[in-house]
Amino acid sequence: MASGAGTAVQDHVALAEIELCGELMIAASSAAGERLSLDSIDEVLRVVRVREPGRDEPPPGA
Repeated sequence: MASGAGTAVQDHVALAEIELCGELMIAASSAAGERLSLDSIDEVLRVVRVREPGRDEPPPGA
């Protein structure tokens, strides 16, 4: 019979995902509205959107 002692494995990705889910739940429970906005979710998850060069520039002659 195999002993479970000393065989604990930590999945760091899973632990990080659980932590982020917890942070989202805390933010959602304290939100004024029924739902979090996409910007609020990005803020909680510390998401930074990177603009591609030229994507937000108006077309030539506009």
